[in-house]
Amino acid sequence: MKVSVRFVGSGDSFGSGGRFQTCILVDGDGTRFAIDFGTSSLIALNQQGIEHNSIDAILLTHLHGDHCGGVPFMLMDAMLGARRSRPLTIAGPHDTRARMAAIAEALFPGSEVMVPKFPLDYVEMEVGHTNAVRNLRVTPIRGQTYAADQPDVPSRRGRR
Repeated sequence: MKVSVRFVGSGDSFGSGGRFQTCILVDGDGTRFAIDFGTSSLIALNQQGIEHNSIDAILLTHLHGDHCGGVPFMLMDAMLGARRSRPLTIAGPHDTRARMAAIAEALFPGSEVMVPKFPLDYVEMEVGHTNAVRNLRVTPIRGQTYAADQPDVPSRRGRR
């Protein structure tokens, strides 16, 4: 199986050096997916001539804005501008669906009444287990992050 990986964005939270936030585009086995979708990802995709409607799934490593903040913008454009019709799956850690809804509401007040005309599925992946995301099998591992990202895990000094 041939796999293609493209670093659409690989910058830090602040766009240092003019780089875009994290967005890694993977093509393989009939599926195109992004690993993370930072706030600047739509701009980066457009600059590189990549249609966001061609993405089948977004795999979020964690729920910080520089890794997931572009999802609400993509969804709004998919509903209003790009008129997406094909299914989209958004996969991430526990509480992904609720956190994405909260971020969307903060950025686009009243957006909770909008219903996509395309199938939209959320998969909340369990760490250490193999999770089905479309035709992919994804096994997240626990990384070092802030305790606020995993409220059910005890922390020392705010970090695990």
